[in-house]
Amino acid sequence: MADNARAKRLADLIREVVAQKLQRGIKDPRLGTHVTITDTRVTGDLREATVFYTVYGDDEERAAAAAGLESAKGVLRSAVGAAAGVKFTPTLAFVADALPDTAKTIEDLLDKAKASDAKVREVSAGAAFAGEADPYRKPGAEDDADETDDAAE
Repeated sequence: MADNARAKRLADLIREVVAQKLQRGIKDPRLGTHVTITDTRVTGDLREATVFYTVYGDDEERAAAAAGLESAKGVLRSAVGAAAGVKFTPTLAFVADALPDTAKTIEDLLDKAKASDAKVREVSAGAAFAGEADPYRKPGAEDDADETDDAAE
């Protein structure tokens, strides 16, 4: 089993080689300039690599890019093998990265919270406190209250 540093270096190399090969070496029109390699992870035994990618476009372009990546898997793996110089070239698995969708969901939730805060700020603009201006007891006020209680008894 390889150490984590070696797996990390191999993952970085795979990410760079696949990105360069997609940009310059593969003529598939389904891939084009829409595909971005975001991350790569390699197993501890350096046998399997997972390549995460994002696609700029709609669902149809995402499906076409996934099919293009699957068809170019052999060419990409051979390019990785030539660049890596390892005994066994890892198999490549392409996974669509969920990061953009998650970021969009978070942005929507933050916008909703911002609108809710603005609504609360509007409602509370002319409101006053329910109690006195200073609701805390002062040290001298306790003594005065005790004296009035003693006088009443």
